[in-house]
Amino acid sequence: MGLHKIQMPDVGEGITEAEIVEWNVKVGDVVREDDVLAAVMTDKATVEIPSPVDGTVKAINGDVGESVAVGTVIISLDVEGPGNEAEVSEAASAPDPAPAPQPSPESVPEPAPESAAATEPAPAPAPKTATVTKPVVTGKGAAMASAAVPRAEGEKPIASPAVRKRAMDAGIKLTYVQGSGPAGRITHDDLDAHMAGAGATAGGIASRAPNLNVEEIRVIGLRRKIAERMQDAKSRIPHITYVEEVDVTEVESLREHLNVNRKDGQPKLTILPFIMKAMVIAIKDYPKLSSHYDDGNDVLYQYGAAHIGMAAQTPGGLMVPVIKHAEIHDIWGLAGESKRLADAARDGSITRDELTGSTITISSLGRMGGIVSTPVINSPEVAIVGVNKVMVQPVFKDGGFIPRKIMNLSSSFDHRIVDGWDAAEFIQRIRGLLENPATLFIDS
Repeated sequence: MGLHKIQMPDVGEGITEAEIVEWNVKVGDVVREDDVLAAVMTDKATVEIPSPVDGTVKAINGDVGESVAVGTVIISLDVEGPGNEAEVSEAASAPDPAPAPQPSPESVPEPAPESAAATEPAPAPAPKTATVTKPVVTGKGAAMASAAVPRAEGEKPIASPAVRKRAMDAGIKLTYVQGSGPAGRITHDDLDAHMAGAGATAGGIASRAPNLNVEEIRVIGLRRKIAERMQDAKSRIPHITYVEEVDVTEVESLREHLNVNRKDGQPKLTILPFIMKAMVIAIKDYPKLSSHYDDGNDVLYQYGAAHIGMAAQTPGGLMVPVIKHAEIHDIWGLAGESKRLADAARDGSITRDELTGSTITISSLGRMGGIVSTPVINSPEVAIVGVNKVMVQPVFKDGGFIPRKIMNLSSSFDHRIVDGWDAAEFIQRIRGLLENPATLFIDS
């Protein structure tokens, strides 16, 4: 038998470390060649680590949510034959301790006798948990709580400041807590009994105990990357958000007509490809909006291409697939690329290249788009176009009110690069194209 050590791989692009987001095996598992052992995440994408050999998992190094340097040994396998232990350099290796037993959150291990402590390692402490259990009430407090009734009108409950503070923090009115102390004084035991659900409210209806549980959830993987990017964007970029109302009655009518008459193989159209087409045309007039701003070196990279990032919600969190060179696609091409990339993002098959390189982003919550939103710029871009839901509203026209389909565009801009006037003109250009959809098909 030999030992085969597997290191955190170098996934390229200058990545020096990756975050462990999932373990697919545990110590003692038998694995076959190409079985997925773990998933790790870089700034760009999630990468699966397959087993290069058959073997049995001997040790695992690294917890979920931990960032591990490239070259660090993250898993060791017992294998037939000599293994590769001698090939792994000592500098790149990490210790491979067998995982220590961990007690359950409900119990704390009793200290071992002094003699045993000298020969056996103490168990590792249980993971920290913030769960608060309900108090167990016994004795006089519990007996009194079962007979609790509200006080007479005007009668004030007697309790110490500490008891009053506990009750206030828990959202409990002491009026409905029966006291077992002298002169009906409410004690901590009485409050515990009430919180355990044994008290009563006015009318004799059993009260509900407040839910004091707190669940501790680690923010890891994609959720942590999203948090880091959003915090960075909001802390560094002075956002200006501009909201405009757009009458999309005509473009919606065109969309419905095209869907009814679409050819085999053509995707069903939503309104997003029309907005993307309008963005491509507007960018020709306002090229600054398709840019990256390197604020560390005071350089603006203005792109001739329109690489449109499309914010998409996935089971793991927000991703931004990129429609490269949107300027070369027609409406059907934009619709097809949008669907392909959104499906790939949701099923996890999207590539790193398909998630990078956007120069401007479009964000939409679909039917839940609300009336107004304040989208966060996808740094280092300088603009993001937010799409709100379409609503039928009465519009005054030709002496009377008529129903029209209205949609708001809520768009944010980097105020260091884009002045308010330029932002407004850009959105007004998009609005004009959407309200006169024939102009979307005229080469300019």
